[in-house]
Amino acid sequence: MTCDDALDRLRSIARERAFGRHIGSDQLIQAGLDALIAGVESPSLAMLAGLLRSEESEAPALFDQVLEELGLLFHPPADPRAAKWAMAYWIAGQIADRSLDSAVGTHLIWAHIAYDLGYPEELEPLVHCAHNLDGWEESWGVSFEELSREAVEAAKHFLNQRPTAED
Repeated sequence: MTCDDALDRLRSIARERAFGRHIGSDQLIQAGLDALIAGVESPSLAMLAGLLRSEESEAPALFDQVLEELGLLFHPPADPRAAKWAMAYWIAGQIADRSLDSAVGTHLIWAHIAYDLGYPEELEPLVHCAHNLDGWEESWGVSFEELSREAVEAAKHFLNQRPTAED
């Protein structure tokens, strides 16, 4: 793992946690250890990486301290709708770069974002992909891999249609 890979992992975990996903203390400690081994430097990183099982309860606060020191702390928008849209773009980005399985990502958008936003038109292609991937059967005459590629393309299209700050 390179230093950049480790920072990307820390950044990703920061977003997951900010969007409400529970990340276990063991994973926070492991991410800290991986970052330390990769050469990331932060005053609190060694403390996070060196936590014992009996000290796991300290991991979330130390992890946040490491993020603060590295300038990686992420705060989603305060407005709940804006936060859902930010989460949709983040997940779509992971689908597009294939760091998140397309079936998992489109399901997250369908079940945890589109529903809460009232199924907006912009998310319809990703929701459609989620339905196809979730219900796929061999008899359909299209491979699961092809449906996955369609989901990646839908995510890229969604990202390309993202409104700019001037919109």
